[in-house]
Amino acid sequence: MAKASPKTNVTVNPGDDELVAHGKGRPTPSRREREAANRRPIVGNSPADKKAARARLNSDRERARVGMANGEERYLPAKDRGEQRRFIRDFIDARWNVGEVMMPVLVLFLLVGFIAAQTAAASYSLLFVWAFVVLFVLDCVVLWFAMRRRFTAAGQALQRGTFLYILTRAWQLRFLRLPKPQVKRGQYPTL
Repeated sequence: MAKASPKTNVTVNPGDDELVAHGKGRPTPSRREREAANRRPIVGNSPADKKAARARLNSDRERARVGMANGEERYLPAKDRGEQRRFIRDFIDARWNVGEVMMPVLVLFLLVGFIAAQTAAASYSLLFVWAFVVLFVLDCVVLWFAMRRRFTAAGQALQRGTFLYILTRAWQLRFLRLPKPQVKRGQYPTL
């Protein structure tokens, strides 16, 4: 084993030049200065900064709203993104769907049922409501099979959740759909 070298009690006091060359070059801030620095906001907090940030946020939101309504891919939510979803949207928008007229008809039948309570008209209106719901579900099933046939012929597999996507898109009134319909009725898209 090697012996350790003996320790010396020599204290070296560096000069000011050496401290500046090796040190941080400024005095340590006091506790009061550090706490005051932590109290100030990191970003601007003036009323002008707040107004500018609000205006910027509003313009970004408006741009995103218009982009989503126009069907721009980067502004769409995740459920609406992709070529397959665009094709499904365009196909649904190009045809007449039972779901488009379902809401007004259901409201009408339910009003008849409430107005003519405890009569035969109320019973018939309830039957019509259920018949319309069954007709809507059948229309969506037929649409789903048509989509599946088209994508299978093109060699693509349907994405997960396609049936619910078809159901929700076909249910909405045409003028309330988002993204807005990009095709006119009868303009069926091709894969």
